[in-house]
Amino acid sequence: MPAHSTQNRQMYWRIVRRLLGSNRGRVFVILLALGAGAAVTAALLNLQVDARRRITSEFRAFGANVIIGPRDGSQSQGVNQTIEESVLRRAEMIDSSQLLASGFLYVVINVAVDHTREPGMNSSWAPAVIAGYSNKNFLSLLPSRAIESTEPTGWDMPNCFAGSAVATRLHIHAGDSLTVSTVTKYEEPDPTIESQCYVQAIENFGSAEDNQIFINAEVVQRLMKLPGRFSVVEVSVPGTPSQIDAYVLRLKQAIPDADVHPLRQFTEGEAKIYNRISGLLTTTVVIVLLLTGLCVMAAMTNVAMERKNDVGLMKAIGGATRRVLRLFMMEAALLGLAGGVIGAGVGIFLSIWLGKQVFGVAAQPRLIVYPVAVALTVIVAILSAYPLRRLASVRPASVFRGEA
Repeated sequence: MPAHSTQNRQMYWRIVRRLLGSNRGRVFVILLALGAGAAVTAALLNLQVDARRRITSEFRAFGANVIIGPRDGSQSQGVNQTIEESVLRRAEMIDSSQLLASGFLYVVINVAVDHTREPGMNSSWAPAVIAGYSNKNFLSLLPSRAIESTEPTGWDMPNCFAGSAVATRLHIHAGDSLTVSTVTKYEEPDPTIESQCYVQAIENFGSAEDNQIFINAEVVQRLMKLPGRFSVVEVSVPGTPSQIDAYVLRLKQAIPDADVHPLRQFTEGEAKIYNRISGLLTTTVVIVLLLTGLCVMAAMTNVAMERKNDVGLMKAIGGATRRVLRLFMMEAALLGLAGGVIGAGVGIFLSIWLGKQVFGVAAQPRLIVYPVAVALTVIVAILSAYPLRRLASVRPASVFRGEA
């Protein structure tokens, strides 16, 4: 029995090889159609997968998408309008991978400018909005363009950053030093009511931040006598809208004493754009596969007409109908596999070029796309071999009489 089974398998594959080599021109046409369909499918699927990452990174450039603030909505001043510094640490502990977070303490205090570029200009006190930041992540959370910048000094003086609007109003330039104080008159320098900082850059934020001066939060907390307190914590969470909502839910459970809410205009806008791009690419993939299937089906119809005599002979010598059809299905599957393997590889490289032409940045090849494109091509090839099922109705006697 094992020897007989081995002989059957050998004969089976010998017949399959003969079927594939019986008409090389038609086989080439089928492979060309399947390969072209697989190439376009792989390219569009790779662009679709890469679009999610690219849209997420592009929306991240808009800044924070989750805000954590005090739960107390009253108009009282001081501690009641702030949150604990530990909120920032708890937010970072939930998901530290690629997450950006920074705490801010907003106050309005007096500023005097020591001009290095205009030494003759008298410094005068003026109120300004001071934003104390917890770390340099705020530059990523609040995307900006540097108008003026200078290298940080080695002095024992904290660096600060001024928005373009407040810099214009107070004539601040990069390299100047600022004195911030809770009072405007004092006789001797007092670290409890004043501090100095070195203006490292003038930033254009294009929003309300242009009217703010950013100083290290520890300085602001000391001046305002609010140690370990922030007005708000801003978080930039990467991922899809559903992943962001899941993070917000976990954050609400971890910080029940704070108000946590996502910026809906960012998450919903990201979802709408991706859904439109994904829907367009998916529709195009379906149309391409449908057209590929029609081309292969037309070729398979001619194959079915040519192989009636072969099928009649197989049945006459005892071949079962199911086994005969299995031969032709295997032929279609092998053609689909060959076309998919070659076409999907070409499609991955095609998507890299398309990404560079459309988005300006080459799309990154995604390994998951390759087997998916190959599998879809094999399925299309098998479904397109439907005309071969007509061979099941061929009768050997009709073939031998020349009636088929």
